[in-house]
Amino acid sequence: ALLEFVVLAADITMQAIFAVFRPWRLRRAALIEQASLMGSQALGIVGLITFLVGLTLAFQSAYQLRQFGAAIYVASLTAISMVREMGPLITAIIVAGRSGSSITSEVATMKVNEEIDAMQVMGIPFVDFVAVPKLLALVCMVPLLTLMADFLGILGGWVVATTYLDLSSRPYLQATIDALRFKDLVTGMVKSLSFAWGIGLIGLYYGMQVQGGAQEVGKATTASVVSSIFFIIVADSVFSILFYVVMP
Repeated sequence: ALLEFVVLAADITMQAIFAVFRPWRLRRAALIEQASLMGSQALGIVGLITFLVGLTLAFQSAYQLRQFGAAIYVASLTAISMVREMGPLITAIIVAGRSGSSITSEVATMKVNEEIDAMQVMGIPFVDFVAVPKLLALVCMVPLLTLMADFLGILGGWVVATTYLDLSSRPYLQATIDALRFKDLVTGMVKSLSFAWGIGLIGLYYGMQVQGGAQEVGKATTASVVSSIFFIIVADSVFSILFYVVMP
């Protein structure tokens, strides 16, 4: 199973890279459609959840920091936590449950209905026609969703600071700007790109492995979401060690 996944992942990744440098081979209409489904239609749920996560982070940190007269540090704690960790992580988990499952169920249904076999008979490559647009759409949209998640998470912290802690907006925003570094943004973007790549490949792999009827489609979709979330957590841990221990 691992070897099959590696072969499929290498094939799709190489074709996606070729499509980037040879745009005339890319199905642009399919890419735009997939980007809309995975990106713009996920704005609401991603924005709401990350705003509430930022709100919760600020409340939890404010409860402790205000005892020491250090309430202003809520700004830096919330900003760094959202940009480095919570923004990419929460966004990826939502996308895995929403778009990763959709990719698996769609490909699995095509496999069960023998549409993929029909494409092969007609000489239409499945990877170029179906897989590459989905993977590139994820890789393009997840970082953009992560940026929005970072902003709304920080906004949630600002709401707590200005209402619960009675801080004014200007010191809070200044503390946020002072706390963030370019490395923090790069870290979040590298994570989000890696998460998107993994979610897409896992979703496509489980969809291609389906054998049988509709019941197997449901099982594959569940396995895809679980595997994607497991991958996200493991990858996040590896990146944390890499960025903050090996390359501090």
